[in-house]
Amino acid sequence: MRGATSAKWVAGAVIVAMAATACSTSKDNAGEGGGNITVQLGEPQHGLVGQNTAESEGAEVLHALFTGLVNYDNKTNEPKLAVAESIETTDSKTWTIKIKDGYTFHNGEKVDAQSFVRAWNWGANQDNAAEGLPFFAKIDGSDELAPGKDKKPTAKELKGLKVVDEKTFTVTLKESFSQFKTMLGYNAFYPLPKAFEADPKKFGEAPIGNGAFQMDGVWDHNKQIKVKRYDKYPAEGRAKLSGVTFKIYDNLDTAYNDLRADNIQILDKLPISAMATVSQEFGERYIYKPESGVGYLGLPLEQNPETFGKLEIRQAISMAIDRDAIGKSIFNGTRKPADDFISPIVPGYRKGALGEFGTYNPAKAKEIFEKAGGVPGNKMELGYNADGGHKEWIEAVANQLKQNLGIEVTAKPYAKFGDMLDDLGASKYKGAFRMAWSMDYPAAENYLRPIFSKVAIENGSNYGHYKNDEFEAVMKQADEAKDPAEGLKLYQKADDIIIRDLPYIPVFTYMSSSAYSKSVKNVEVDAQGRMDLANVELS
Repeated sequence: MRGATSAKWVAGAVIVAMAATACSTSKDNAGEGGGNITVQLGEPQHGLVGQNTAESEGAEVLHALFTGLVNYDNKTNEPKLAVAESIETTDSKTWTIKIKDGYTFHNGEKVDAQSFVRAWNWGANQDNAAEGLPFFAKIDGSDELAPGKDKKPTAKELKGLKVVDEKTFTVTLKESFSQFKTMLGYNAFYPLPKAFEADPKKFGEAPIGNGAFQMDGVWDHNKQIKVKRYDKYPAEGRAKLSGVTFKIYDNLDTAYNDLRADNIQILDKLPISAMATVSQEFGERYIYKPESGVGYLGLPLEQNPETFGKLEIRQAISMAIDRDAIGKSIFNGTRKPADDFISPIVPGYRKGALGEFGTYNPAKAKEIFEKAGGVPGNKMELGYNADGGHKEWIEAVANQLKQNLGIEVTAKPYAKFGDMLDDLGASKYKGAFRMAWSMDYPAAENYLRPIFSKVAIENGSNYGHYKNDEFEAVMKQADEAKDPAEGLKLYQKADDIIIRDLPYIPVFTYMSSSAYSKSVKNVEVDAQGRMDLANVELS
């Protein structure tokens, strides 16, 4: 997901952290368990609309406010039915989706088939410039709604979406795509109520969802977002807490100090400063497990071809980075060296897939770099967002490149992740940039198309403007494979093309490092780095 499309670009070297108010927990409204906590958040990039959220901060809030057709098992990452009663197909091209009874929006409106069709049509229309637009590209009629730059849509709705009755709709894709059901847990596919249509921008300040929590007031920018339990949510998934405040921090060390004082109950990602002692301090209340994030150096290939256009320069940069040292010395083992573009927790990952150019070899790196002619002015810049705990590792990479390639490297901080994304989206920034991807849904395909496909340049997360027709063709073959095993082999073939071209440089994979105070229990973090807030209780 952009920084997630989707999963999602990840704001933090630590993604998102959770916290409680300065007055600690409270046990008002004690029915269903009750009590209130506060969770840490960075300022989301856009209004809180699922179809327009492709970064971790907004996705964390939406995960509490909305429930999709499917969600993912916290342990296996397998999709399981949520709002959907059934999702069926005989050819992986035409899908029939039936909706369960019992789900309503927070304004009382029933969640029905039209709720999803309404949302998807809006997200697929390029006039709305939604971040999630590429996720609708597989549906029949998407080309008419998103014909491309300097062209106007020639339709108002996706012809591949048909409402059969109140509880049933069908989806016809352009081509067979066996991963479609797996996609449907991503927030771009969340439903929207009728109220959204009146004023989408206003809706994003106080969204009306269908999840276990509802908004409690409006988004107080750069301060907080408050939600409260939705008591008409189906009983089996009803939230235990009375409410949660997403307190917006710009410094994770401050949040961690609040945790240690029990003013904050949970951090689902920890600042670098905590790594050396957190396991001893929190014991069983420290959670350490693999998650889906992959951290990169992004490269603006089209925007700055003089610096990054040569493959040999990209290879040299990759070989000059000591991934193992960064994981151990900066992150205290909570990052592992990346050796593939696909996360190790997703089927299709191959250990050592990056090969020679993912292996630290400073002598070979400098040889390749000098033979390729180096970079203009012998200078390079690395951009990063200062609100996500990236300063230390970006400066470490800068020092490694300076030492191993003999160039001047400057680290450029952005105050907020959204600010950096805005500059990248507008092609205003031409330095290398820190980026990380947390899966939107658990599939190898999700680590490839949203970041490296052509469709993701105008509407998506292809910030480097990488283009490769061979890659597009192999991805299409993989999508249409009838046999899942054959499809996975083809996605790996597409991964090999990205590995060969190195449009981004994978640096590390994320480990989930979370801690919580004695005040709460039932704390879980999913592979996308999101808290399962509905199941959290006060101890």
